[in-house]
Amino acid sequence: MDRARFNMIEQQVRPWDVLDQRVLAVMRELPREAFVPDAYRGLAYADIEIPLGAKTTMLAPKLVGRLLQAVDVQSHETVLEIGAGTGYVTACLAHLGEQVFSLEIDPALAEGARARLGAMGLSQTEVHTADVFSGRIDGGPFDVIAVTGSVPTAEPLAALEQLLTDGGRLFIIVGEQPLMEALRITRIGSGFRRESLFETCVAPLEHAPQPERFAF
Repeated sequence: MDRARFNMIEQQVRPWDVLDQRVLAVMRELPREAFVPDAYRGLAYADIEIPLGAKTTMLAPKLVGRLLQAVDVQSHETVLEIGAGTGYVTACLAHLGEQVFSLEIDPALAEGARARLGAMGLSQTEVHTADVFSGRIDGGPFDVIAVTGSVPTAEPLAALEQLLTDGGRLFIIVGEQPLMEALRITRIGSGFRRESLFETCVAPLEHAPQPERFAF
């Protein structure tokens, strides 16, 4: 697996403009195969999204790299992750930051993520079974917010922006298939700077606000 991990970095992640050495080091060292469902273990380092049940997927490695590079987590910072999945991105964030609070709507995924993170001794992580769209989020403000699924409209952005510290960064993917836009939002005092990073397409978060549909 060491060779496969090396190839993942050199053939997928780095060519997709992920040049942050801290990010590359974490992804090079962390055993991604430990976070992949058994049925897909052989595809742990492939350039694909791995299914996690019917409604969500494990992000492709290059997209994880771009997410981590965009939020630029520092060693003293607190992170909110929305969508723990199997815990792989959670683990990456924990290696880069000080504390990671993760919300996962699927109880089985949340339990599995907690077990994997615990087995690796990542005690600075907390995975809570929760729906980000159904109530208040405790523990903020956060230096970084990383959203691992997409939202079809920009409606949730305002509430998430208010959870950022001054200088805090939010990574989120907005839009619907076949075209979505990855954004980095930085809080600057009472204002926010939104940057378009790249186009992509990932599974939506459950219960995300839907756009109005016109009826004819």
